Amino acid sequence: MAQIHPTALVDPRAELADDVVIGPYTVVGPQVRIGPGTTVGAHCVLDGRTTIGRDNRIYPFVSLGLPSQDKKYAGEPCELVIGDRNTIREYSTYHIGTVQGGGVTRLGNDNWMMAYTHLAHDCVVGNNTIFANNAQLAGHVQVGDWAILGGFTVVHQFVRIGAHAMTAMCALLFADVPPFVMAQGQPARARSMNYEGLRRRGFSATRIAAVKAMHKALYRQGLTLQQAQQRVVALAEQYPEAAADVALMSDFLAGVDAQRGIVR
Repeated sequence: MAQIHPTALVDPRAELADDVVIGPYTVVGPQVRIGPGTTVGAHCVLDGRTTIGRDNRIYPFVSLGLPSQDKKYAGEPCELVIGDRNTIREYSTYHIGTVQGGGVTRLGNDNWMMAYTHLAHDCVVGNNTIFANNAQLAGHVQVGDWAILGGFTVVHQFVRIGAHAMTAMCALLFADVPPFVMAQGQPARARSMNYEGLRRRGFSATRIAAVKAMHKALYRQGLTLQQAQQRVVALAEQYPEAAADVALMSDFLAGVDAQRGIVR
């Protein structure tokens, strides 16, 4: 049976795997589902239509699955879905989605979420990301795989952060951050590409050269965004080994909102 501390309040309708651990004074609501190997610390609140996968570590004072702070939310049956092997540190708050945004807030697998992180309604976070302390996402934000958000990063609603991107401490994002880009400032500007992070993830010299070429097209050659997109697409023939990386950038740029644009 699940190891539930005597002071915890777990609704009998909640679905807990046999080896789940629930710490002291934690409250688990009736629509919560928790997978095998997950541990929940003391003084947590898990409520709403919340699904938590396997082998997650949830530290004390975390709040998951409460209604969004969107004033349009009217009690519709929306969800929070958390994948596997995530670490969620103290005082983090993740809300359910809204019908206007698809109804689901989603955190993927193998993410390292430090203290006081916030996922507002309808956010979608990929896999293997790192959110440093107090990284905050407004509603409808999308974060790609392997992205790193520095401490106190604040992201405006509907902004997208591409895979392998990185933000510096106290970055303030009003525009999309393309894949591989390092951004810093208030408002944030593109400073470079995340070359060292790519090396650590096993990117070859050829793939990194392709990323450098994409950086030049976006930021060094005075091109419009549309012109830069065309230049990026052409790089697939020049760097066939990096075709997937070029496609990642090209697909991201194709989805940029004309009014929001990208960090410059």
